[in-house]
Amino acid sequence: MKRFILALAACMMATPLWAAEGTRIQVKGEIIDTWCYYSGVMGGPDAVVGSAHHTCALWCSAGGIPVGLLAEDGTVYMVLKIEDDAQSNGGATALRMAAHTIEADGMHYARDGLNYLVVSQVVSDLDIQNLNHEDYGNVPPFSIPDPNK
Repeated sequence: MKRFILALAACMMATPLWAAEGTRIQVKGEIIDTWCYYSGVMGGPDAVVGSAHHTCALWCSAGGIPVGLLAEDGTVYMVLKIEDDAQSNGGATALRMAAHTIEADGMHYARDGLNYLVVSQVVSDLDIQNLNHEDYGNVPPFSIPDPNK
């Protein structure tokens, strides 16, 4: 128990991300579901972006999975907040923009090899640009195994 309390105290005294120096950037990319993108659970990299993954991205965002922005150069930014959305990245704003390509203005923070983005303004929302559902279908559907087999 003493180790737990010491570890908790150390975490509470650690420098928060917001204290780190950020850089204002403008970035264009697709709002993605980070769980499926990194885990590959729903197929290869082309199947977990765009219109093929729109439905799953909605479910993951609504369920609390962090939203990311996949930039045109391949960099993934964990989106911590979008404009004035009180619920941060899992709010109605993120749901409305799932799988959309956006241009964002905000603060970029990097820590421990991860990129974070606090979006001050969505400069433009270009809707879904990656129309890959013709090749990959809508992900999901996936089949539920029959327990009798």
